[in-house]
Amino acid sequence: MGDLAPEADEPGEPRSSGGSVFVSYARVDRPRAAQIVALLEGAGIKVWWDGLIEGGQAFLPEIEGALTSADAVVVLWSKASVVSHWVRDEAEHGRARGCLIPLGLDGTDPPLGFRQVQVIDIARWRGRAEDEQGIAILRAVMASIGRRSSLAPLVPPRTSRRGLLAGAGAGVAALGLGGAGWALWRSFFTGAAAKGANSVAVMPFQNLSDDKSQAWFSDGLSEEVRAVLARNPRLQVAAPTSSVSLRDAAEDAIAIASKLGVANVLRGSVQRAGETVRITTELVRGSDAVVRWAERFDRKLADVFALQTEIAETVALALVAEVAGDTAARDSLSAQRDIGGTTNVAAHDAYLRGRAFFELAAGEQSDRAALAQFDAAISRDPNYAQAHAMRSSMLAAIANETADAGSVRGLYASSIEAARRAIALAPELAQGHLSLGYALNNGELATAAALPHYRRAHDLAPGDADILRAAATYFAFAGDQATAMPLVDRAAELDPLNARVFRTAGYVAYAGRNFDLATIRMQKALELNDRIATAHFTIGNVLLEKGNPQEALAEYDREITPLFALTGSAIALARIGRQAQAQAAYAKLVADFGNNSLYQQAQVLCQWGDLTTALQRLREAREARDSGVLLAPTDWMLDPLRKEGDFGRLLSGLTAR
Repeated sequence: MGDLAPEADEPGEPRSSGGSVFVSYARVDRPRAAQIVALLEGAGIKVWWDGLIEGGQAFLPEIEGALTSADAVVVLWSKASVVSHWVRDEAEHGRARGCLIPLGLDGTDPPLGFRQVQVIDIARWRGRAEDEQGIAILRAVMASIGRRSSLAPLVPPRTSRRGLLAGAGAGVAALGLGGAGWALWRSFFTGAAAKGANSVAVMPFQNLSDDKSQAWFSDGLSEEVRAVLARNPRLQVAAPTSSVSLRDAAEDAIAIASKLGVANVLRGSVQRAGETVRITTELVRGSDAVVRWAERFDRKLADVFALQTEIAETVALALVAEVAGDTAARDSLSAQRDIGGTTNVAAHDAYLRGRAFFELAAGEQSDRAALAQFDAAISRDPNYAQAHAMRSSMLAAIANETADAGSVRGLYASSIEAARRAIALAPELAQGHLSLGYALNNGELATAAALPHYRRAHDLAPGDADILRAAATYFAFAGDQATAMPLVDRAAELDPLNARVFRTAGYVAYAGRNFDLATIRMQKALELNDRIATAHFTIGNVLLEKGNPQEALAEYDREITPLFALTGSAIALARIGRQAQAQAAYAKLVADFGNNSLYQQAQVLCQWGDLTTALQRLREAREARDSGVLLAPTDWMLDPLRKEGDFGRLLSGLTAR
């Protein structure tokens, strides 16, 4: 069973160079590239573009040297550049290093694999530094060369019209200054002002009802509002896990906004009495705690669906209008329409209860309680697609947790059936596609069949951190690092206080064999949750790969999941010559987990040098559809088996290509 991009600097530390930029473009776009170069050089930024190459210089080595040393790679996407292999290669270099800044010249979509990073549209820009587009370009570049976080991609934030006007004045003044003026300009673009004015965190609504057990209703209502807002492509919405982590913090909106990296905070309260509900909400600006909008609603419980929509639409109009105008704000609301929901109050009630159990994440017992509630929701509304999708997720989770090996196949079959039902009812429901992709991949080892559903889930909900995280894990272990890295970077930007995001980021780095980065990210996950599963195991594996079995053993001793702790210990103990203890750890692994540990048995035996038996265990794991086999394409522990004749066949169909 299994549960599982290099960066130059330590998290949060400034880059060592003075801040240089590489500009990549297609030859026909050279005049537009010259405008970009002039803008950046006017701000005192060192720029490299091929216009600097003098006659007689070696062309390719000069480009490679400049690209490798640059602190930011600005790529100009256009009809011509998206088909240029040179531009794609240079853009890939920037993306892999986490310093890509894409600009759109003519509305052409970036190539596949580059669409997860927000593009600054400069189609109408005429080269003036004081224009909105000029400010946006400088803002993104300043953020890139001024600082670099451990995970968040260098995505240029959207800016408000008021902020742009103020920034333009400061920018024009700073362009003519060195020293203090330059430092002021630089700090403006790398500090808190870099938060997009269209970013918002939805805090869990307070339960003011007499019955304190009604907290599931207030939590569920705020999550429903957040989910509606997250579907709007013009908004940046913080993920629920990070928001919930600050629920009980004695902090004001300013502190919360700073911790979550957003410009606005939506908070509220819910008071429910019988069939009546009172909801109070307010939208607070994170920079100064000014209340931008507040309202109180007294409604019948049956009207709660319309009320959720009303709150979300009001917030969206306020935020999107600030960065894109009233017309764009109204147009964006169409993306917020309800997908796969219900108008049945009792069904919705059961669904919210199910979500509350789901969020507990306390193991099989809470997952079965969630499943019962989703079943109840479906019994009241058989066409409730969201409930079918969550039912699928719970069935798959229980299949992973149960000690009843004989029920696993049936649970996964039911999970697949429920996900297909959700998609049939609501083809644009992202959770339905994610649930089906997961069940196919983990339950049937049908990696290729799962691929279109992971892609579809991401396309439908590019702002949902949970979907981004799940998709990143899938692509990383299916051997597609280029797709996985920007997905997990975006998830970390949306969910900066979620230990699971950093664990996923560690998985992505580990699968790509960037072991130092995997350790850094797993350590961050442990800082946020010192009991998160598999983090110590992964760090131990890195130490083992680096030839430090004694230190690895200490990490395995800290791992809370016995399956993985025993696996690592059996290998590390053998490495340091404690053979009897190694054999005892392996025997306990087999005795305690049986056929649920076939993949882990293969890992141990392979590292012990018993390749024949290891290959047999891997065959058995594949035949049993053990989800641990999904790790095999990238697992360094199985490297001694890769030249064995049967190994390639066993991995057939486990990549996303």
